[in-house]
Amino acid sequence: MATGRSTTLSTAPEIRTYKGQDRALRADRLGTAGLLLSVLAASAPLMVVAGVMPTTFGVMGVVGQPLLFVILGIVLALFSIGYAEMSRHVHNAGAFYAYIARGLGPIGRAGASLVALVAYSAMQVGVYGILGFEISGLFATYLKIDVAWWIPALAAVAVTGALGWLKIDLNARVLGVLLLIECALVVVFDVAALGAPGPEGLSLHAFNPATLGGAGLGTALCFCIAAFVGFEQSPVYAEETSKPHIVVSRVMFLAVGFVALFFAFSAWALTVATGPSEIVKTSGEAGPGLLFQLTEGRLGTAFTDVLHVLFVTGMFAAMLSFHNVVARYAFAMGREGLLPAAFGRTSAGTGAPATGSLLQTVIATLVVLAFAFTDDQPAGDPTAPVLHLFTWMGSVGALGVTLLMAAASFAVIAFFVRRGTAGAQIWRLVAAGAAGIALLGIAVYTVKDFGVLVGAEKGSALSWVLPGIIGAAVVGGLLYGVVLRSRRPEVHARIGLGNEAFRLDQAAEAEPRG
Repeated sequence: MATGRSTTLSTAPEIRTYKGQDRALRADRLGTAGLLLSVLAASAPLMVVAGVMPTTFGVMGVVGQPLLFVILGIVLALFSIGYAEMSRHVHNAGAFYAYIARGLGPIGRAGASLVALVAYSAMQVGVYGILGFEISGLFATYLKIDVAWWIPALAAVAVTGALGWLKIDLNARVLGVLLLIECALVVVFDVAALGAPGPEGLSLHAFNPATLGGAGLGTALCFCIAAFVGFEQSPVYAEETSKPHIVVSRVMFLAVGFVALFFAFSAWALTVATGPSEIVKTSGEAGPGLLFQLTEGRLGTAFTDVLHVLFVTGMFAAMLSFHNVVARYAFAMGREGLLPAAFGRTSAGTGAPATGSLLQTVIATLVVLAFAFTDDQPAGDPTAPVLHLFTWMGSVGALGVTLLMAAASFAVIAFFVRRGTAGAQIWRLVAAGAAGIALLGIAVYTVKDFGVLVGAEKGSALSWVLPGIIGAAVVGGLLYGVVLRSRRPEVHARIGLGNEAFRLDQAAEAEPRG
């Protein structure tokens, strides 16, 4: 029987970003597994175990690094409680800046977007330094060929840029394979270390709170929180997932839990392999070679050679993951008018944010070339690309992401208070507030110890110039927001709305005109 009601009323109209499918990210490309692998790749497990952990042990002298990962895991789980709940209400490739815009309003809109773009770009570009250094070392060791670090670095820029133009589900497969292999090899080492412990046996001393003392704790916090970067990227892919209100939050908690447990266990395995009383001294002497030194004695040369190769592929996976995130931030900013409209369009064939991908490729090329031209190889320090490009840019990016997480925590509180649902969400808002305060404290520590973080001499300008990059992004973004509010108020009002802006256009066009 006819009811007299149109069947179209029960079906939500297709939401396309502004006008035209060329400005939409393709939906239903990622499920739980694909999204989880994409965000975990950014944490680069092997790079953290081989690079970050020996530095934290040897340079900062913090024996309790395993406990530190557990503590940070708890802090970031608290952050994820509110962040995940907001992801159910806001689906926007702009993620951090979109959430901050929707929660804190005009104050942080443009500023947060620019900080996100700068921070993730810095982290992605920084990895090219250590990648180029490692590949040049492999050429020298196994092929007896001397290759300047910046040549493989630029080759990696080109390959990463090409993959950035492809479908995100294809990228997820590439990232997934690389991630699973490197995780498996790290676990093999962990088991071998526990099976053949150092002179102190299976000691749990590294989990003793007393091991967290010392002047290097603040710097260690900065290093270790950078190892978690990646889990918070889940909402960036919300528009490309199936059931984003379920998948995004699920992946976020899975990622935080996995990273915290995996790194805590691996850091403990390192202390067991050398002995807690010797880990600081041994790490200081071996540096990034600590893991390879320990595997060679327990698992042989062949395994160690494979580990060197996977070290490179793991870094490549992290670069691709960060590249995808930067491209989507640029897409979201172009879609909302913060960047030229060309950035808000996607490739007709793949649905990827092609112009944003190209932007990140150009930025990476210019930065690598700048460091190459100022590097005095072969007479200079061969570790310069690691100590400079990787450490400097990675630290800048970590500071930016930490500040974004802190701001997003407070934005979550404001968002639900404004909606009048604070009472129903009270425990989530308390968790968000606690995480925000803790993350602000870590950010303060980061700025305070930035000179130590980047290995700068006392009184060096790097101590304020590098964190000043994030400060300049904040100030520049805020000023840009003021200009937009006065000259292009319609653009300013759209910041953070993402897909919902298209519905506003539809409503405006449907209004009768007198």
